[in-house]
Amino acid sequence: MKLSKIDIRGAEGLRLESGALALEVTTGVGPRITSFASKKGKAGNLFWEIKDSEEPGFDNGFKLRGGHRLWHAPEAYPRTYAPDNEPVALKPVKNGVALAQPVEPSTGIQKAVKIEFLGERTVRVTHALTNLGTWPVETAPWALTMFRTGGYGVIPLLPKGDHAKGDFLPTYTIVPWSYTDLSEDVWDLHRDYIGVDVPAADRPHKLGLTNYPGWSAYHIDGATFVKHAKVVTGANYPDMGCAFETFTNGKMIELETLAPYVKLEAGKSVQHVEHWTIFDGLKEPATDGAFAALKAKVDAWIKTL
Repeated sequence: MKLSKIDIRGAEGLRLESGALALEVTTGVGPRITSFASKKGKAGNLFWEIKDSEEPGFDNGFKLRGGHRLWHAPEAYPRTYAPDNEPVALKPVKNGVALAQPVEPSTGIQKAVKIEFLGERTVRVTHALTNLGTWPVETAPWALTMFRTGGYGVIPLLPKGDHAKGDFLPTYTIVPWSYTDLSEDVWDLHRDYIGVDVPAADRPHKLGLTNYPGWSAYHIDGATFVKHAKVVTGANYPDMGCAFETFTNGKMIELETLAPYVKLEAGKSVQHVEHWTIFDGLKEPATDGAFAALKAKVDAWIKTL
């Protein structure tokens, strides 16, 4: 793993790279992972990069910035939107770095992210929330990754049951947000997955799943990003039980994973782990055949984690 210092929009940052993948993370603010790319092909940075002129105006100083961030669920303003505009503490670890922001004054929570390269094509991102306040907090780590528009998102579904063999009970719930319209073309429903046609969205949509195979993907310009996070069966998740959520407004798409709720006692921490990779050269998974090819790749990759 190669590590070098860089500038990211006027703030200090780091570039981490293997022979196949490159990742950039802020240290002067954040931490935010602002770039993730394969060194093969022409896709470049898959993450959404928000220009200063396009930043939404939050009255408390919070900035979206784009890329990947850590929040604590459930979502509420201003608690969830605590600004992360200060330098972070940096600690080198084997094949990566660990970054921790100052304690949020409004919540008593400290967010930290550890980034590690596991070989050439896998990155492990460990998210941690530590309660440095004086009383317990019920919360859950929430990892959100924002991608630029122009691509196709994939949410795999659990294997189908057989009613004739006694499969009588549900295995998951689809949770639409109040502003989501499932009749619009942004949603591409298939037997084994839900596709998200990002450019087809002209306004906000959000959808969650209470149970799913643990991975999701985004395909753009010949590169397919995949993230994986374990699902804890029967656990109490936020947002009516969602272990996974996606949001799009046509300008970008978010793939979001959540950990179960915990009663986080003062002085205690909770972690949530994602693994990332990028596959090069696969077809856009907007057909059953292309999805099957992607799923085979993902299944083999998950076995290595």
